[in-house]
Amino acid sequence: MEVLIGCEESQVVCKAFRELGHNAYSCDLLPSSGGHPEWHFQEDVFELLKRMKFDICIFHPPCTYLTVTGNKWMKPEFRDRFPNRIQQRKDAIDFFIRLANVDCDKIAIENPVGIMSKEFRKPDQYVHPYYFGDPHSKKTGLWLKGLPKLEPTDLVDPEMYVYKDGRKDPMWHVESLKLPPEERARARSKTFPGFAKAMASQWSKI
Repeated sequence: MEVLIGCEESQVVCKAFRELGHNAYSCDLLPSSGGHPEWHFQEDVFELLKRMKFDICIFHPPCTYLTVTGNKWMKPEFRDRFPNRIQQRKDAIDFFIRLANVDCDKIAIENPVGIMSKEFRKPDQYVHPYYFGDPHSKKTGLWLKGLPKLEPTDLVDPEMYVYKDGRKDPMWHVESLKLPPEERARARSKTFPGFAKAMASQWSKI
C-alpha cells in the first residue's frame, strides 16, 4: 500500500509501515530526523497531495493551539503577551479540518484531548500508549475515516512521577521538562513505537 504520514518528521509511524513492506512516506515542513530522508517529503502536505495519491493518510497536526491545556493562554490577561493566539487557534482548526477532508478513502488524525471535539466532532476513540506496550499515559484522540478503531495489543502499567504533594505526572512529560525549550515540543510530539506498530499492523490489514 501507499501510505502517507503527514506532519511527521520523526518517521516512527512511517518506519512501522515500512517494516511490513508498505511504501510509506513521512511529510513535514521540517527535515526528517528518522534516518531515512529518502522516505521523507519536506514540504506542505497539501502540495504533496496535489500530485500523489495514497491508500491511507495518517496525520499528526500540531496540537499547540488545539489542546485544552492551551485554553488558559486565551484569557484576556494574556492577550498582550500572546496577541496572535486567537488567530493561531483559528488557523490550527482550519488546518485540522482541511486534513480531515483530503481526497483519501482511509484517514486517521491523531491529537491529544483538545477543542476539536467541539470545533469538528468527537474522536472515534481515545487511546493511551500503555495500551500498546509503551509504559506511558497520554490520552490521545483518533478521528477515523474508513479505518477501524485500534485494539489494545499489550496492556502495561504506565510509569508515573509522584510529587511530594501526591500529584502524579506521566514520566515522559517530566523527562521532557529537562530538554531545552526548542527541543521540548518536538520530543513530546513523537509517537511511541508500540502505538506506531499497532497502527501499521492493524490498519494495513484493511
